[in-house]
Amino acid sequence: MSIGTPPPLAIAESGIANARARRRGAKAIRIRGTRPGFWAYATLGVVFLSAVFPLYWSFIIGSGDATTLRGDFPWVPGGNFIDNALSVVTNPAVNFWPALWNSIYSSFIIASAVVITSTLAGWAFAKLRFLGGPALLVFVVATMAVPQQLGVVPLYILFADLGWTGEIGAIIIPALTSAFGVFWMTQYLQQAVPDELIEAARVDGASMIRTFWTVGVTAARPAAAMLFLFTFVGAWNNFFWPFIVLDRQNPTLPVALSLLQSNYFVDYSIVLAGVVLATIPLLLLFIFAGKQLVSGIMAGAVKG
Repeated sequence: MSIGTPPPLAIAESGIANARARRRGAKAIRIRGTRPGFWAYATLGVVFLSAVFPLYWSFIIGSGDATTLRGDFPWVPGGNFIDNALSVVTNPAVNFWPALWNSIYSSFIIASAVVITSTLAGWAFAKLRFLGGPALLVFVVATMAVPQQLGVVPLYILFADLGWTGEIGAIIIPALTSAFGVFWMTQYLQQAVPDELIEAARVDGASMIRTFWTVGVTAARPAAAMLFLFTFVGAWNNFFWPFIVLDRQNPTLPVALSLLQSNYFVDYSIVLAGVVLATIPLLLLFIFAGKQLVSGIMAGAVKG
């Protein structure tokens, strides 16, 4: 080795340091390149305003009076929202509080049942091997293409024979399972749970039920939270089937609010005040559950 020539170890260490520096620089460039620019924020702003405007418009009209829609659109809320909301709550034809309880009760049971049944079926389709499994999954997914209106008449005849028309159970029982929920959980569990993890649990002596409870349920929490939220909102806003099968003395909230438009003269300020009242529980659900929901999604998205 000549005088002044660095030893091979120093050369190797210097090369490793340079390689690490280059990787850090490339990573920093990629991070800077993925930062959203003006057009990204502008697009998000337009989408946000488009989503918020219908609720804002409902609040504007709901805070006015019967003459609000006869002139130009008022961009500033009026001072009658509380009075209009009290008119909705105290209207004897609406049965607001029983309808509110029916919506909360039925939506919670439907969402919980869909999460349970979809997680069980999704685990079976994603991780168990049984005869006819792929064909059965295709059949389940194909049922999403069947319009709800096709099953209304036979379903109503069935519940009429059972004597359940007018009962809240008539809207809960048909919605306890969801083809979309099964497909959602199947696709998620296929990617979230490696087969090697299941094999390791079985080698350690865990039964399939124990493996599902300790591995499958833990991995499925982010997708189950999203499915619960989507199903709850869908059940809350459902109008078609509850309007057909429930009577006016035991309605859900959307059916009850539709009675505000049954008069000869429709006061849209009172109608839209009722719409805002029906939206408040969903907003509270998103506010209180949003942080846990996002954290669960991020926890499920981070790998390795």
